[in-house]
Amino acid sequence: MNRRNFIRTTGAALASALISDKFTGSVNEPVTQLINMPDEASAIINNQSVILQKSKGEESWIYKDLIVSLKNTENSVAIGIKAPKVKLSSISLHWKTPVKSTSSVLNDQWERTYGDVSWHKARESEILPWYFLEYNAKNTNGFGVKTGAKSFCFWMIGNEKLSLTLDLRSGGDGVQLNDRQLNAAEIVTIRSDINETPFQTARKFAKKMCNESHLPKLPVYGINDWYFTYGNNSEKLILEHTDLMSPMARDITNRPFSVIDAGWFQTSPSLPDDSSWGDNMNTPNKKFPDMGKLAGKIKETGMRPGIWVRPLCGSHKDPASLILPLIKGRGKNNPILDPSIPENLERIKSYFELYKAWGYELVKFDYTSFDIFGKWGFEMLKNGALSQSNWIMNDNSKTNAEIVLNLYENIREAAGETYIIGCNTFSHLSAGLFELNRIGDDTSGNEWARTRKMGVNTLGFRTIQHDIFYAADGDCVGLTTKVPWEKNKQWMELVAKSGTPLFISAQPEAIGPEQKTAIKECFNLASQNLPVGEPLDWMETAYPKKWKLNNKIEIFNWD
Repeated sequence: MNRRNFIRTTGAALASALISDKFTGSVNEPVTQLINMPDEASAIINNQSVILQKSKGEESWIYKDLIVSLKNTENSVAIGIKAPKVKLSSISLHWKTPVKSTSSVLNDQWERTYGDVSWHKARESEILPWYFLEYNAKNTNGFGVKTGAKSFCFWMIGNEKLSLTLDLRSGGDGVQLNDRQLNAAEIVTIRSDINETPFQTARKFAKKMCNESHLPKLPVYGINDWYFTYGNNSEKLILEHTDLMSPMARDITNRPFSVIDAGWFQTSPSLPDDSSWGDNMNTPNKKFPDMGKLAGKIKETGMRPGIWVRPLCGSHKDPASLILPLIKGRGKNNPILDPSIPENLERIKSYFELYKAWGYELVKFDYTSFDIFGKWGFEMLKNGALSQSNWIMNDNSKTNAEIVLNLYENIREAAGETYIIGCNTFSHLSAGLFELNRIGDDTSGNEWARTRKMGVNTLGFRTIQHDIFYAADGDCVGLTTKVPWEKNKQWMELVAKSGTPLFISAQPEAIGPEQKTAIKECFNLASQNLPVGEPLDWMETAYPKKWKLNNKIEIFNWD
């Protein structure tokens, strides 16, 4: 059965049994949908699985001193946790359903997507980070948590059961909350209105999950050198790239950015050939003699300067007390600053304050997800393990989500009015803090298949978050001699017309008169506030070809 027929013939939906309407009593107020209270609850404390008992007279679940309270608010179900005498790893809430769900579901990812998001039949063992949508050929429903949660939350659809797990670890071990109550998460749900498309419902649900955005004042677009230099850059190359591309946006009031990617800072003596790793993030290498003057030179061309940073790089000189424990994916040659230590947070803030003083108007920060947990997002989906077990943060009284969120909040504070692009950042913890977020894994300047997988897929399924969570950056167009122009041209046009940020990596040898004309047109489109692009065949393919762009239907050929 193909995907289209599967969608049309599915029926049983979780929402019919688990979501109830909450009426305000006023005809002018919209009806809010709230999830019903769970039927069961379990936890892992001191590395042992336990069953919680429902308390009488109030909606709470108890095991000895562990208390999980649930409270209906105006538009959510708030989860509070007290666990004063134990190491708490997770809480799981379970809802029984009268039938097994036969709806199709749309998943999300912890951080970036990896060509792995689609509408598909629910799988019993599938981990659904943060939220999911379901569609039963008639209605679209959503189950999720609000952004900025103090726990890593994921859903699982079982046989006649729905579960929500709150990962509460600190590092790879249980958190010790001591005497405080943790406001761990807020559950939100949605049921589509009559004649509402799944895309429309998804956009509404994104707004329900994220109450406040922190968006750029104008659409962001421009250039980035990575996909033709891959770290082998220099001040001379950056200025040549900027001089090449700036004239194509000459008549546009909303000016483009020129982003200097990895390769500008001194590498570490332990990893001298790794352009993405440095001993610190404040010392340029000999190819970049003066970063402040370079920012000024970029401005003189008519572009706005931007810079890339990997803020959790530790120095080979740092004492072990400042560094996260060694685990798989995190070795002695790449020491990672422990983000739960205030001294490290001050160092990281100083980087962003320095870039601001140098004159950079946008900072792209990278690797925080991988550096902290030693895994990429798709690896974190295996068994629900964000990281390996048996290691802790310096401050193990805070959950991983609290520590990451505090890191992001410190970056936001230090950046001030500087635009921030998060890359390899946790999506639900980035939302509402950063102007932009890289929503998918790297596209490519070497192979079209990777751009199709990582770029087209993520743009197709995460535009529902655009200008709600953040401006959704589907990653660069790598215009090089290695990638067919007829494919890259379509990818560039889709990004430009979708209303999302457009960044181009333009190898000079690949840019002729035809490319310059197309880039000029796409820069003009990307500089404007356009309606968000809607994938029209996203229920039939993982790489949508049919799009509604600026109120016109367009067809692309990705094959």
